[in-house]
Amino acid sequence: MSPRQPSATDPVVASLLARCSFPPADGPGGQSLTVAVSGGADSLALLALAVATGRPTTAVHVDHGLRPGSAAESEPVARVCAAWGATFQTRSVQVADGPDLEARARAARHAALPDGTLCGHTADDQAETVLLRLLRGTGPSGLAAMRPDRHPVLGLRRAETESLCAHLGLEPFEDPSNRDPRFTRNRVRHEVLPLLADVAGRDTVPLLARLAELAGAQADVVAALALLVDPTDAAALAELPPALATAAVRSWWRTTTGLDHPPDAAAVARVVAVASGTAKGCDVVAGWSVRRTAGLLRLVGPEGSTVPEADEVAQG
Repeated sequence: MSPRQPSATDPVVASLLARCSFPPADGPGGQSLTVAVSGGADSLALLALAVATGRPTTAVHVDHGLRPGSAAESEPVARVCAAWGATFQTRSVQVADGPDLEARARAARHAALPDGTLCGHTADDQAETVLLRLLRGTGPSGLAAMRPDRHPVLGLRRAETESLCAHLGLEPFEDPSNRDPRFTRNRVRHEVLPLLADVAGRDTVPLLARLAELAGAQADVVAALALLVDPTDAAALAELPPALATAAVRSWWRTTTGLDHPPDAAAVARVVAVASGTAKGCDVVAGWSVRRTAGLLRLVGPEGSTVPEADEVAQG
């Protein structure tokens, strides 16, 4: 039997759609929506809600090749797309088994997805991510975790995505790896969060999701202030409050190196030490280093290439 067509006139769909954060149709991405769909309840619900907006929707399924016959897992997604009038695409990546499998699979998946692809993470995923980042020693900005601009169903609960799938007659795929205790996220999901709820005597997912929202709002303020700073001005950088100096250094790093992951707290501290004059230069990360000359900082790349200082760029 074909699944029911998701529609904004359906009260169940409409109530969930009102709590989603799909990008505006007149924004940079235009009218169309591209969503990542694994076949699980969360991603199928994302696809359904995207279709219900009435905008052209493309579903992209990524096969990680981690299980025998995994390529066939895209077939149910393709059938749903055909029934709903959505475009379907599939991508294949190779991820060898071994340490940090979850992180490597995630990186390979993100690299395979088109720019601007929306993902179906829920408030439950957000709570897990906050706890995972705490366990890794994140700072305040890291607690912002996932942002709603790339995760439109972040305001929904996992139980609600499962309920929507049942309402529409969908049969989500259950990834067996979601029960594998080798992955820290699974232990947080199945052990830590239930224990926290028991200790607190309440559902802690909304509390953790709220923490992420507040941390994100504060991180945005600091990031906006950091844009007013010239990070190549050593004296100015050295006088900034630590939080603002960190944001300025990381923004400078991202825009000049093009690397995805900014320096960690220890690397930022080394850069600020150079700015304050306690060191003439330092290694940052990924083969990049910072040098100070005549009161100005510059980034030196892995091959010895130097990123032009701000005034040189302006004159060019």
